[in-house]
This record gives sequence, C-alpha cells and structure tokens, in this order.
Amino acid sequence: KSHEELLIPPTPCHAKTNVMFLKTHKTASSTVLNIMFRFAERYNLTVALPADQLFHLGYPRTFVAHFVEGFKTIGQNYNIMCNHLRFNALEVKRVMAANTFYFSILRNPIPLLESSYIYYKNNVPAFRSSKNVNEFLASPTKYYHPADYRENIYARNIMWFDFGYNNNAEDDTQYTQAVLKEIEQNFHLILIADYFDESMILLKHALCWDLDDVIYFKLNSRSQDTVQMLTPESEEQIKAWCSLDWKLYLHFNQSFWRRIEETIGLEVLEKEVDHLRARQKELMETCLSEQEAVRKDDIRNKALLPFQSGAADILGYNLKQDLDNRTLRTCQKMVIPELQYTSYLYAVQHPHKKRKEVGLPLLWTNLQER
Repeated sequence: KSHEELLIPPTPCHAKTNVMFLKTHKTASSTVLNIMFRFAERYNLTVALPADQLFHLGYPRTFVAHFVEGFKTIGQNYNIMCNHLRFNALEVKRVMAANTFYFSILRNPIPLLESSYIYYKNNVPAFRSSKNVNEFLASPTKYYHPADYRENIYARNIMWFDFGYNNNAEDDTQYTQAVLKEIEQNFHLILIADYFDESMILLKHALCWDLDDVIYFKLNSRSQDTVQMLTPESEEQIKAWCSLDWKLYLHFNQSFWRRIEETIGLEVLEKEVDHLRARQKELMETCLSEQEAVRKDDIRNKALLPFQSGAADILGYNLKQDLDNRTLRTCQKMVIPELQYTSYLYAVQHPHKKRKEVGLPLLWTNLQER
C-alpha cells in the first residue's frame, strides 16, 4: 500500500440492526436469544415474534412467513428474528430486509446429543424407551423408529434438521458438500458454542456492536449432576449416528477459526475475551445475590424461573434485593428466561393481542423480589 493510503483513518462502522439468528437446539442459543432481545430493546427494533400463543416460529414445521405475528400488516419491516424455527431461506427473506445479517451457532455433536437426551428424555420416543444415553447409543436403531421421525428429531442430526435439511438423509459426500455450500451462501457467520466467548467477540466485530451488547449470563443451562458420562464407545458412535451433524460441525469449526485469524487475529481475540469475562464478572457482582446460577428450587422470584424439561434441572438466577430501578432493569433483562422475555416483548409490540401465557405477571419489570 502507498504511504498516502495508510493515512486515511478507518471508517467507523455502524451497528447492524437487521439481524436474523437461526436458533438451534441445545447449543447455548437461549443465551444468544437474550442478547438479541436486549439489543432490540436498546435500539427500539421490531422483532419477528411467534404469532398468537406460540413461543417458536412454527417449529418443527418448516418456516413460513405467516408464523410471524403481524406479518400481513408489518411485511418486510422486521429488524430482528431469533426464536426457534426450521430454516427456510425463501420464506425468511419475505420477512427480513434485503440487507439482513444471517448467523447461527453449532455445537460439538457429542455433548449436544447427551444434552438433548436429558432435556428431551420424556418427549422423544427413542430416548424414552432407553434406560440411559449409553444404552441408546449402543444400538440407536433399536430405539429410533423411522415412523416416529417427527418426535425423534432431537435424537439424530438435530442441527442438520434445524437448518432445514433431512436429518435422516444418507451421508453421501456429494449431498453433504452441497448442503454445506448452501449454508455458507445463506449465512454470513456460524458461531461455535464450545467457544462461546470467542464467538461473542467474533459476533461483536461482524455486527459492529459494543462489548456491552454481547455481555451475557449463561441461560438455560442445567445442574452438573444431571449430566450423564458418555463412554468412549458412545462418543465414537455419535460421530457415526449423527454423521451429518458431525460433518457440519467440523466444517464450520474450521471456518470459524479461519475467520478469526483473517479478521481479528488470535492476540486481539484473547484480549477481548478477557475484557468480556471481566465485564461479565463485574455485572454478576452487581446483579446477583449468588455469584452463579442456582437450581430451580432455589430461585426466589418464581417469575424468573426458566422452563423445566425432561430430567434436567434448569438453572436460573437470584437478583440482589436492593438494586436501584435502572440497575434492576438491566439485571432483570440479563436473567429473564426465554419464554418470559418472548412474552414480554410480545406484549410491548402487540399490546392489543392476547398475551402469551407463561403464568407471569404483566410487568415483570416492576416485580421486586419478595
């Protein structure tokens, strides 16, 4: 580059406000959804929320535009879309602006399958009929019957399914290559849940957001004692049983690190991750009466109780008692579970519609902990 060129200061970028997040299952995506909702509120953006009493955008059916509340009147004027849906590029494009930034998140299929097993134990026939995750994986086809494929989506290649593809497809090289290519064309960025903090820094750079926009408290995680240990055989079995997800993960894990090296570099990444963690710690000290997530029975304010599922004990938080109003609001938004937050935003955006029932008081923001 010539000397003159280097003197031009870099143009400051503008925060992207049209963003579509494909929320995948058991991939830390509830934490990302909370980040998206808080960003939407900060900039007064319109969120494409599920219609009527639903908390997801028609999932597990393939997404169509009318699953979004108000689509007929609001049309293509939504800024943010992030509730669960099964991806369908053409229909999502009918809802989101042409310049929308698309991203999603993947997780290593090995811990993912164990997490799904615990969380969906009671809903998925293949899981229900097996004693534990290792028994299921010893002979998946014994428990997984093609006839139940709709109820069994969580038991095999769930990420592949969420992206809109057939989770029981043959693992054929030509087919998987074509799918990976299509995902690369549809999405600007794929994050990796196993490197969540690094993912948040990459997202911050890609969207030109502030550090505080990607600060989070981990949401919808479960207590350690509900985690089942996978045998080495089971781990190998997952790679074969969920080989489509395995290929998906390996491919985008590689492109994730390549993207970091090309854009931020590992050194800056490390500094920013430290910064993020320090800020998170600071906020936890400000907001929380315990410095960590607590079990469901220990959550004092039942309005902040996350949805409980399967054999998992889904953790939540207790806020400090005597926070001033502004801090209280900030802290509440950090810890409010997905269903409550969806319901709240729905009431704000669609005041004339019947509220989504989570069994919650209307203004959780006024709810001081008793």
